[in-house]
Amino acid sequence: MRFLCTLFCATTLSFVSYGQSILGQWQTFDDKTNKKKAVVEIYKINNLYFAKIVDSYVSEKNAICESCNGEKKGQPIIGLVIIENLKKDDSEYNGGTILDPENGKTYNCYLELVGNNKLKIRGYLGVSLFGRTQYWTKKQ
Repeated sequence: MRFLCTLFCATTLSFVSYGQSILGQWQTFDDKTNKKKAVVEIYKINNLYFAKIVDSYVSEKNAICESCNGEKKGQPIIGLVIIENLKKDDSEYNGGTILDPENGKTYNCYLELVGNNKLKIRGYLGVSLFGRTQYWTKKQ
């Protein structure tokens, strides 16, 4: 009986972790204060993953990206696509870029689910050793 219970629990846990997805809305937090910054929605188009800001807790609702370059300069923060062209690679999502709207810089990035409602985001230049990691939580 104990064996059946262990087998059932292991099978259930494997299905739960397999069913997790990065798709949906995630809350972001300030690196220094740990206060909520924004809600970002991750979505998929043609097997590529993207993310846009859908709400902000730190800027006015009609704020624009003054630091951004190119076509994103002057665009509203709400609706701004900050993650582009990620591809799923086993348990990671990589090969894409992430925009930091505060400084207007774009970095290579990868994402990885690290818990039931926790997402690890790493932005870096060149090699992933040189970068910054954030953790986002799934919006309930």
